[in-house]
Amino acid sequence: MLTLYGVPGWGSAISEIMLAMTREPYDFINVEGFDKPGPQQELLIALNPLCQVPTLLLDEGGVMTESAAIALMLLDKHPQFAPRPGTPARDRFWRLLVWLVANVYPTFTLADYPERWVDSQPEVLKASAQRQRKMLYQWLEQEMGEGPYAFGEEITLLDAYWPVLRCWGPGREWFAANAPKLNAMADAVCGHVELTAVLKANKLL
Repeated sequence: MLTLYGVPGWGSAISEIMLAMTREPYDFINVEGFDKPGPQQELLIALNPLCQVPTLLLDEGGVMTESAAIALMLLDKHPQFAPRPGTPARDRFWRLLVWLVANVYPTFTLADYPERWVDSQPEVLKASAQRQRKMLYQWLEQEMGEGPYAFGEEITLLDAYWPVLRCWGPGREWFAANAPKLNAMADAVCGHVELTAVLKANKLL
C-alpha cells in the first residue's frame, strides 16, 4: 500500500485528494513540525532529503515527490482523469499542471519563509511574492472556461488543486471576489461525496 507523508492542509492535501479521486488505497503519516528541527524532520529527511511534503512511499519501496509527478504517476493507472491523448485539451492539461507548480508554488516558498532568502527586510519579499501570486491567479482565472471543472464536464487531477489553493493565501474571500471561476471549481470538487473524508481531514470543508 502507498504511504503518504504530509501535514493536513499543506501541499500533501493536493496529492491526498488525487489519491481519493482515483480510489488508490494509502496510509497517511502526519509529519507536522517537519519544517523545524526534531523527530518529524528527521523522519522525513530519511525519505526525502529536500524535506518536503508530499512525500509518497511506493509499494516497491521507492519514493515519489512533487504533486505534479504524483499526478502523472496516477494517470498511468487512471487515464480517465485527464483529457484524451492527442487532443488540444490534453496539451493544455500538461501546460497548466506544470505551470501551477513552476509558477505559483515558488510564491509560497518565498512568502512563507522569506528569511531564508534575504538577510534584511523579509517583509518586502513576502509582500512581493503575495502580489505575484494574485497576478498569477488572475491570469489563470482568465484561462478557465465556464466549468464546472477546468476541462468542462469531466473532473481531472488538475481540479484537485482548487480546494487547497483557495484556502491558502490570499484566502477564500479573495477567490470569491477575484477568481469566481476557480472558486466555483473548488466548490464543485468539494461537492464530491467520495472526497468528503479527505477534505474534512485537511480542513478544506
